[in-house]
Amino acid sequence: MKNRFILNKLTNGLELNEKWDGNICSISVTNKTDRDIKPSDLTVYKADMTFSPDTKFYGEGYNMLSQYGGTIRDFKLLGSFSDYDHYRLYRPEGMNQVYNMIIFYPEGEEPVLIGFASVYRFNGWIRFNEREIHIALNCENAVIGAGRTERLEEIFIEQGEVNTVLSHFADAIARNHPKRDFPEIPTGWCSWLVYGPNITEKNIYDNLDAIKRHGLNLKYIQIDDGYQEYWGDWFNFTDKFDSGVKQICLDIKEKGFEPAIWVAPFVAEKDSRLFKNHPDWFVKDDEGRPLSSGDVTFGGWRCAPWYILDMTHPGAQEYIRTVFTVMRHEWQIKYFKLDAIVWAALPFGHRYDDTKTAVEAYRMGMDIICDSVGVESFVLGGNSPMWPSIGCVNGMRVTNDNCRSWYQFTQLARECFHRNWQHNRLWINDPDTVLLQNEKIRIVGPDGKVSYKDGELTKGEFAFNAAYTMASGGMVLSSDDISFMTEENVELLRRLLPPTCVAAEFDGDDYTVGRARIDENKTIVYIFNFDNESKDVTVKIEGKREIFDLIENKPLGIFEGEIHLPTFEPHNAKVLICTKAQ
Repeated sequence: MKNRFILNKLTNGLELNEKWDGNICSISVTNKTDRDIKPSDLTVYKADMTFSPDTKFYGEGYNMLSQYGGTIRDFKLLGSFSDYDHYRLYRPEGMNQVYNMIIFYPEGEEPVLIGFASVYRFNGWIRFNEREIHIALNCENAVIGAGRTERLEEIFIEQGEVNTVLSHFADAIARNHPKRDFPEIPTGWCSWLVYGPNITEKNIYDNLDAIKRHGLNLKYIQIDDGYQEYWGDWFNFTDKFDSGVKQICLDIKEKGFEPAIWVAPFVAEKDSRLFKNHPDWFVKDDEGRPLSSGDVTFGGWRCAPWYILDMTHPGAQEYIRTVFTVMRHEWQIKYFKLDAIVWAALPFGHRYDDTKTAVEAYRMGMDIICDSVGVESFVLGGNSPMWPSIGCVNGMRVTNDNCRSWYQFTQLARECFHRNWQHNRLWINDPDTVLLQNEKIRIVGPDGKVSYKDGELTKGEFAFNAAYTMASGGMVLSSDDISFMTEENVELLRRLLPPTCVAAEFDGDDYTVGRARIDENKTIVYIFNFDNESKDVTVKIEGKREIFDLIENKPLGIFEGEIHLPTFEPHNAKVLICTKAQ
């Protein structure tokens, strides 16, 4: 496959150089002129498009919320928000564009993966239409001095069985950006989807006491957005936190749990003390003023517009170091949910150190956070730049926010399952919180829109959300009000713990049947019905197996060769624990 691509040897005074090692290519560029060159959009490879227009594909977005699919002819947004329409990132006319990796599924051939195995300085693009395909880099006008040679990024190209190819791709990435390890898959409780920004310290204590009373193995108690007076001022609290967050965190530890905190470290709102006192610490516009997010991209979903903390500025660096050092050592926090961090990696505005790209500035900020909290802490990325975060986080939210909506349950499942391969390879996947009971709550979406849900979900739909969370193999965080949870739902939540640690692999792209091999004697089979009608589902199993229905909490008997569900209900899911029959 790699032989189809032709290197752009010389372009505008820059000579591109390649060095292949199997399916991995290291690219560098040499300035052949006697002047500095500042490339922006640099195409390194081109090839004719040899796949048919009806060829299916999956492509990553720059932002966590952006994913793409469909066919070469019919390019579709799979995620919640487009990099181009929502975040207003650049895309050339007449070309489809994804970020950092794409998988083509040509009819009658094995899948083809093209991806970037490193992201030290530059974001990678894969562009295509029905005629051609390009591999390109956003060099952000980085200076390449006269006569100098600069390393770019590594490219990976391989054709084969999809799970094998993805495993090889993950190995190639790990050579450049080793995974930030953590000894467990976190479990816990999160305040956001039950209280939103109206959280009070009483809400936290009520749920903490209920978790302890039920004996639930939910280790981390996550205080989400709403404790702070302004975005940016993380040590100034609303009047609903009279005791202060430090005291609540210490109380959480005293009760035998671990405190966790939500922070949006790289943005601030205009009324914050941080922004008013230190406007020079922020990314600037062309006039030298702090750059408002709404002028160049999506303004922000709450307390907008935001201003972007410049992580190349020494003052901003010291501020972030102080915030996370205090939270880690004085507040005794070892779990940090970082949100809106993609803003630090957006290629807009001017930074204090203009030699740094947006990727470098972002990774500088993330390095400061990770150094401040130490290797024993869990750092979770949320609303993140996907590839620039590799090696900078322990866990990654791989979906949009959950909410009590059947549409959202199915949307999140599809978003997550496309990224199941990343779990325990790039980071620990976070499928967002598991919801098991109806609530009437106020929901603030990432686009800032407010809606209310009246609580009409069925038992089967909640089973679907539980099964999806488990099939991710990743984190399990509840966001129900535990103090009002029914005993039946408490028992179901208990059965989801601890996480399996193994992400399911699916039989096809409709995500009806997935399997997670736990060990040589135990496999978990997941069956999902996304449809509005009953389905006739037959699932192949290996040999003779004893089957236990985890959702219904009952044995189904011994089956050999297959499991047949002639009338599998709509809006439902099954989690079948399959063990070798004696």
